[in-house]
Amino acid sequence: MTEYLLLPRITENKDWATVLFVLAFAIIAFTRAIYGNRFGDFINLIFSDKYSKVYRDSNQLKSSFTISLFFVQVISFAFFIQISLSIFGYASKTDWLLYIQIITLLIFFILSKYLVEKIIATTFNIEEFMEQFNLQKITYRTYIGLIILPVNILLFYYNTVSQNIPIAIISIILGLSVITYSLSIKKYQSLIFSKLFYFILYLCTLEIAPYFFMYYLFTKGSA
Repeated sequence: MTEYLLLPRITENKDWATVLFVLAFAIIAFTRAIYGNRFGDFINLIFSDKYSKVYRDSNQLKSSFTISLFFVQVISFAFFIQISLSIFGYASKTDWLLYIQIITLLIFFILSKYLVEKIIATTFNIEEFMEQFNLQKITYRTYIGLIILPVNILLFYYNTVSQNIPIAIISIILGLSVITYSLSIKKYQSLIFSKLFYFILYLCTLEIAPYFFMYYLFTKGSA
């Protein structure tokens, strides 16, 4: 008598990720349709500094263009974090509950950091400088988020991915971040040197310490 062993077929639900990817590209398409010229200047940011010169006013930080692409940035970085954790064996890339946790933590981290920066800037009377400095950082961070969005799609739907790929992407992101800070410091060097103590305080407490803290949490949680 032949015996049959029935095994449950486990299928991974990727529909939620597809919806988010489509939503991200829909926001990009909508933003491009509404802000055609500005979006064109933004896309050429890596080749030209026209965008940084034209849209340097601190009010641009709260514009609908910046806010809409901010959501795309958060979606993209949250995907990259979860996919990286999956590649290193710490999580599943199809776990939508984990994605909600990551994107919530990311939004909370960014917004709380911004609020603390506002408080410090108001205390030391450097509001205008901090607004422009933040705008510069958000612009380049959003640009990086848009670049890695299609990379996230490939990594998400491709099952076998080398650990060297996320390491290489992280190295590129860190390198671009260093370049961004260097350009920003060079751009505002006269104002920075006039308030050097406050800038060093800001750099240590809000630009270095939070990332070391997040690294500690991730490494402790995965240990």
